[in-house]
Amino acid sequence: METYLTRGDIADYLGVHPGTIRGYAAKGMLPEADIIVGVKRPVKGWLVSTIDAWNKSRPGSGNWNKTTGDAC
Repeated sequence: METYLTRGDIADYLGVHPGTIRGYAAKGMLPEADIIVGVKRPVKGWLVSTIDAWNKSRPGSGNWNKTTGDAC
């Protein structure tokens, strides 16, 4: 069975404030969800691999080399 991350889970996983992820979602900056569950109150879910790829390619803190502090 696959495990999917909610927006709150993504915030925890990346170590950022949940409001940061909400802001990204509102601006259309998150990748397309891998799954949507529910009809009346749908919840989006992302695979860890999707979030890892997105985080690696996004500008800012996700694209910094933590060893040298240089942008990748």
